[in-house]
Amino acid sequence: MNPRLSVSAVSSLRWSFDDDLRFWSEEGIDHVGLSFRKVEAVGGPRAVAALEGAGLRVSNIVELGWWDLVDRSTWPRQRDRLLVAVEVAHPFGACLVLTTGPAGDLEWDAAADAFREAVEPVQAAARDAAVPVTIEPTSPMRVDLSFVTTFVDGVDLARRIDAFVCMEVNSCFAERDLGASIVAAGDLLAHVQVSDFVIGSLCTPDRAVPGDGDIPLARILGGVLAAGYEGAFEVEMVGPRIDAEGYAGAIRRSVAWMDQLLAELDPTRDA
Repeated sequence: MNPRLSVSAVSSLRWSFDDDLRFWSEEGIDHVGLSFRKVEAVGGPRAVAALEGAGLRVSNIVELGWWDLVDRSTWPRQRDRLLVAVEVAHPFGACLVLTTGPAGDLEWDAAADAFREAVEPVQAAARDAAVPVTIEPTSPMRVDLSFVTTFVDGVDLARRIDAFVCMEVNSCFAERDLGASIVAAGDLLAHVQVSDFVIGSLCTPDRAVPGDGDIPLARILGGVLAAGYEGAFEVEMVGPRIDAEGYAGAIRRSVAWMDQLLAELDPTRDA
């Protein structure tokens, strides 16, 4: 398995933390992304001990929930959850991948200001722990999760709040001048999530195994590498296609396909 390739626990959405550990061990997967929802189910200290005992590298933590930017009374609880996530991420140098939550009746800039205020205590703790905080732009179909629905806006928000950005390829592959946007992101790009999409699907999420759909992954990921990105490429798949195939088969095919693509795009890197 390519050392830059990571497998997200979201790709086995309905499995438990222990199910994921067992499968990763059986398949020789040693670089993973965590679901904080699954970590919470077993407890942070136990999760860290199990991951360290298995010798796993952790690229990131997702499924961290999102903010109600209008109702400030909800902010302390969300902050407390993310502070625990910082503690889990710290031993591995993993990044936190955040979605902002919806804007409600706030204009975009007002929502950005609210998000900056809400997340600042978490960022302070994350800086002390050397844990990067990243913003993940979502598809425009998922404004229930975020008011940041383009990669360009994700970079803009990251610069405003002194954070990093996560590139979810499935959400941004059709954006205009994406290659230029990647270059302009500079050293803000801290994580890349990879899956495919079959054009014609009208549901969300409906991600596909890399290579099964229509996203020009070789061009996009080649551009990411050319821009100097040094982080992980994480397989993160969810939706009816993955459920129908089964998590194990879909993950195996994804790892094999991505291994081959990364070997072609980055042949000087030891596998």
